[in-house]
Amino acid sequence: MFDCHVHSSFSGDSEMPAQTACERAIELKLEGLAFTDHLDYDYPNYSSLFDIDFDVYSEYMDRLKNAYSNKLKVLKGIEVGVQPHVIDKSLKIIEDYNFDFVILSVHIIDRQDPYYKEYFIGKTKQQAFGRYLELINSTMKEFKNFDVLGHIGYVRRYCGYDDSTLRYCEYSDILDEILKNVINLGRGIEVNTSGYRGGLGSPIPDIDIIKRYRELGGEIICLGSDSHFAEHIADGFGQAKQLLLDTGFKYTAHFENRNPIFDLI
Repeated sequence: MFDCHVHSSFSGDSEMPAQTACERAIELKLEGLAFTDHLDYDYPNYSSLFDIDFDVYSEYMDRLKNAYSNKLKVLKGIEVGVQPHVIDKSLKIIEDYNFDFVILSVHIIDRQDPYYKEYFIGKTKQQAFGRYLELINSTMKEFKNFDVLGHIGYVRRYCGYDDSTLRYCEYSDILDEILKNVINLGRGIEVNTSGYRGGLGSPIPDIDIIKRYRELGGEIICLGSDSHFAEHIADGFGQAKQLLLDTGFKYTAHFENRNPIFDLI
């Protein structure tokens, strides 16, 4: 089992040393984990929060790989939070470093992070969620150098609506376009288990979106805890694996040198 979405102290929103994450993964008998620290250029109001010296990051992760080579497979990844005006700048980082794994995520919607309630003021759920999906769809048409589309439904986490479900049936046209594009590009999606511990009652994306991805022929699917703390590594993986089995998946994937490796569930 691999946890394919872990943040270390290289990310501005985490204080967890990468070595601590590795020791926790070994305790859990994981085969490996992917560090996917943040690249979020021009994050509004906190532009320096996610500034990483990628020379330092890359060299450190390479040393960590070697140090744990007999105990744990350490993968050097990155989570790219893309906004339309930083696509070229973000792509250059991916081209310049030998990452194992690249997650494409949308965190910022029209210069606002839905982590903060201001994004939702004056918007219906349909408007707030719909705009988020529109941005994912348009971003993928320009940003194609990625392996997995991250947490489709990030906008759900902090929305505050009475019903925070992002149902496939309510956004079927645009979700089909997104999922078909992922499949046609030979990419995958992530099942992000933070939804369980965040009280959403499901992973991100919602279960019916995962089912639709499978129906459309999607095969590449990764499990990620989105952990920023050691105690959250592989959190919810038991539930998520059963969900995937029930949906018809037999394998999850992790990436090494940007190539998918399939692991029997």
